[in-house]
Amino acid sequence: MIRTQGLTRHFVVKKETVEAVRGLDLAVQRGELVALLGPNGAGKSTTVRMLTTLIPPTAGSAHVAGFDVVRNQGEVRRRIGYIGQGNGAGHQQVGRDELTSQGRAYGMGRKAARARADELISALDLAGVADRKVATLSGGQRRRLDIAMGLIHAPALLFLDEPSTGLDPQNRANLQDQIVKLRAEYGTTIVLTTHYLDEADSMAERVIVVDHGRVIADDTPARLKAEHAGDRISLACGSDDDARRASARIGAFDGVDAEHGRDRVHVRAVNGPELLPELLRRLDADGIRVIRAELARPTLDDVFLNLTGRSLREGGAEPAEPEPPATSTAATTRQNQEITA
Repeated sequence: MIRTQGLTRHFVVKKETVEAVRGLDLAVQRGELVALLGPNGAGKSTTVRMLTTLIPPTAGSAHVAGFDVVRNQGEVRRRIGYIGQGNGAGHQQVGRDELTSQGRAYGMGRKAARARADELISALDLAGVADRKVATLSGGQRRRLDIAMGLIHAPALLFLDEPSTGLDPQNRANLQDQIVKLRAEYGTTIVLTTHYLDEADSMAERVIVVDHGRVIADDTPARLKAEHAGDRISLACGSDDDARRASARIGAFDGVDAEHGRDRVHVRAVNGPELLPELLRRLDADGIRVIRAELARPTLDDVFLNLTGRSLREGGAEPAEPEPPATSTAATTRQNQEITA
């Protein structure tokens, strides 16, 4: 569904060239749910804008749904949905009408557009609010309406740019459930950007980490955590001497790092739940007293810190570019039609 080779985008800011994306190679297969993550300024938003035809690349190539993003923009836009960070529906418009208009902008007949709008209203639990003005909807309801607008033409590929930003935990969880459910029902390929790493961890089959305009990691969440973070075990010993002896004993295990500080030992290893009982048995056999043991499983936050030296939310913003005019490519088409008319 997505293949890029050497995808590059440079901006000129105050007469200086800024390399926002540098030689990016990506491959996303049909039906995958992929999270594209990176600190602010990493280049992920610029990458999404190139893949959705909103800005052209400086160099390299990108094919989306089988079409070149530069030479075949119309073909790409017909096959993708794009949900940006802002709300796409007019605040004084009725939700159902906005969905129907969005379908019409994609060339659907009035009857087909209404039928598809009804289908998505039901699927996204909007039946009770679809006939109200958008301004009266809650944040979670508006985001579900945005997703419905992006899905109105049944795209093969859906881009979700931080879809749950600004939502409370309950609405976030509900939105995540809806996305997973829709993907299972329609088989849509989804590319997700998010600042909520638990969201990426629970939803995505693959996580692609971008920093300084390049891919620095690409794997399943589980393998990324095992390779770049590992489980952490903390042992409180009876004395500093016990901690020193325990650190030396544990350090002899293959693939295990151990260091001691005062009366504690800090261990990093893979498969911590299986390793911890064996460690305790061996230390007990050596007469080393352990009075408390704690096990912490790694998170994608740990992966980020180890890969980039910073958290996901740190770093400068990407170079200023005109924002996409609306939350979906259909809205862009609609605006162009209105201008032509």
